Amino acid sequence: MILSKKALAALSFATTLVLPSAYAIDNGVYTIKSKYSAKFVEVASAQTNDGANVSQWADTNHDTQRWLITNIGGSNYSVINLNSGKALEVFDFSTADGGNVVQYEYANIASQHWQINDEGSGYVSFINLNSGKALDLYGFDGNDGANISQWSYNGSDAQQWQLTKLANVESTPFDPSTTNGAADHWPLTGNLVTHDPTIGYENGTWWIFQTGPGIYGKYSSNGVDWNDALPIFSNGLSWWSNYVPDHDGIDVWAPELKSYNGRSWLYYAISTFGSRVSAIGLTSASSVATGNWRDDGLVINTTNSNNYNAIDPDLVVAKDGAPWLAFGSWNTGIKLTRINPMTMKPFGQIYSLASRSGGIEAPTIVYRQGYYYLFVSVGKCCDGTNSTYRIAYGRSTDIRGPYLDKNGNNMLAGGGSILDAGNNQWVGPGGQDILNTDVIVRHAYDAGDNGTPKLLISTLNWDANGWPKY
Repeated sequence: MILSKKALAALSFATTLVLPSAYAIDNGVYTIKSKYSAKFVEVASAQTNDGANVSQWADTNHDTQRWLITNIGGSNYSVINLNSGKALEVFDFSTADGGNVVQYEYANIASQHWQINDEGSGYVSFINLNSGKALDLYGFDGNDGANISQWSYNGSDAQQWQLTKLANVESTPFDPSTTNGAADHWPLTGNLVTHDPTIGYENGTWWIFQTGPGIYGKYSSNGVDWNDALPIFSNGLSWWSNYVPDHDGIDVWAPELKSYNGRSWLYYAISTFGSRVSAIGLTSASSVATGNWRDDGLVINTTNSNNYNAIDPDLVVAKDGAPWLAFGSWNTGIKLTRINPMTMKPFGQIYSLASRSGGIEAPTIVYRQGYYYLFVSVGKCCDGTNSTYRIAYGRSTDIRGPYLDKNGNNMLAGGGSILDAGNNQWVGPGGQDILNTDVIVRHAYDAGDNGTPKLLISTLNWDANGWPKY
């Protein structure tokens, strides 16, 4: 039976119910299925635009029926569509019964925040933080395409939903950093020839991967003495040439290593010097030590028609544990996109974070104590002691920016405070990566060894105002 609006209003008035208790769920990717209709909450027609309507449909196994649900503080959650990257919200801050539910770019506002309450028997209700009303299958309509709205809580089956978890999302990033600690530049030995390093730590072993043939690197038991490691793809991969026809088939740039959801992920770039014909690829393993790397294929690519460049990937774990990917080089600068925790590939829109004339690339973002910190390499690399690389930074309370430096200058307008400009021996430091929030790795050109690029590792400290320093 389909009830009229009048009947529904009478039901709501006659049954003033106390809301059930808030229900803590794990951050993750979920489907949301109606108890009444057994159909799934989705963005209609898989639309990606702001204001697109939210409705129900039978199971399609499509990302438009999958939602990234993460805690944003207290008992409240954001609910992000896995197809569009947009947030579930009550349109126009409505507090009325029947207020429509749509998707919109996440703005960290109350109309996009939901308390999830336990209804028992495996069902929950969603209560909007702005209106205090429940996510509701409008009019008890069981048909495909039936609208989703809000209504005063009444505990009916039209307001109860079954969550099925499809993928995990990690917890808040680990932050072991020290405020105003002593400068600590590690006394490295062994094979130190390195360019664009990424660093990881796993079960007592340190790992470095770097620009060069086949994604190769080095390992250490103490982070100081470094030994050669075998390349991951010693003969390259055949699909690379599909996206970068002029590639030599083996040279790999600026890899990025990070553990996420119990698996080791390594992003890397395929390109040629001075070109926007580029591709970011992905490989992963159960652990670095096992070496059972699989080819996870293309992540994103660019051509000469794009005004940005798909190189220098950086996997970022946000405050809520959700993964993002920063990347970019020169052109219009540094970009950011959400990453699907199920595939570790991009979804949603691409955001611009930083740009700078004269060169900007190699983004690294870490979250620390309420801020996201964006580190970049500015200037020119790859010219030995003539290189002008230096490491700059800014910070933002939102992972999407704006990123401001210590003087309040926006990094999208060329801002950026300098962390490391090198010295007489170590010229052109850059290509940096940061492990957690307290270890920074980069390369620099050794003026005492004919400008050979070498590995540098330091403890990353922070001052009392929350700015990075050595």
